[in-house]
Amino acid sequence: MTQRPVRIGVQIQPQHADYAAIRRAAAEAEELGADILFNWDHFYPLYGDPDGKHFECWTMLAAWAEQTTRAEIGALVTCNSYRNPELLADMARTVDHISGGRLLLGIGSGWFEKDYQEYGYEFGTAGGRLDDLAGSLPRIEKRWGALNPPPTRKIPVLIGGGGEKKTLRLVAKHADIWHSFGDAATVERKTGILRQHCADVGRDPAEIEISAAVDGEPEEKGRPLLDLGATLFTVEANGPDYDFTELRRWLAWRDEVNAG
Repeated sequence: MTQRPVRIGVQIQPQHADYAAIRRAAAEAEELGADILFNWDHFYPLYGDPDGKHFECWTMLAAWAEQTTRAEIGALVTCNSYRNPELLADMARTVDHISGGRLLLGIGSGWFEKDYQEYGYEFGTAGGRLDDLAGSLPRIEKRWGALNPPPTRKIPVLIGGGGEKKTLRLVAKHADIWHSFGDAATVERKTGILRQHCADVGRDPAEIEISAAVDGEPEEKGRPLLDLGATLFTVEANGPDYDFTELRRWLAWRDEVNAG
């Protein structure tokens, strides 16, 4: 199988900013050439003022679907706990159509306890939330098959996290993209575990794109991950003033690598 081209994502964190600034940031990131625009699925800021400005994930993705024309869009990542899986499947299908087939479904089991407490969701345990995710993914896939009209394409599923017994097994069974965290040594070890899970479920691991959260200098941080098979690299941009200096560096590196 030929090597996938390097792609660069940017997580436009929907915190501490007016929506007009978020909208401008999405437009600028697409104009610069970002391959994927991500937000995240929380109800409060994750850092800075804990009660600062914040906006909801999926209504924003629908707006981005109308606003943008080229980049893929998605959440890094949707919290499985916050929506019935059939509803989430329908929301994703709808945004897929609005965007002309540019949505990817990033999903995880959830972890930010304040979201749960303030919005009335049961927090439970990490293991229980992962079990819920395992039950939701087949329901999402089944609902996509039942919707009229169906999605415009097989919506790519991105699963974030590196839990070795449960999360990586879910990646092997359901994901098109695995979003990883950590340095090259960590990703190398977890990729080996993912390959074993793929063997256990009869999946070719080459079907799964490896994604990494990155910062710093691309040649220093990206090259070791690229050598391990990662091809999607995502940087962060935080409000209120979205600075894309780092995104520009990674986009230039992408173009150099892909030019070969």
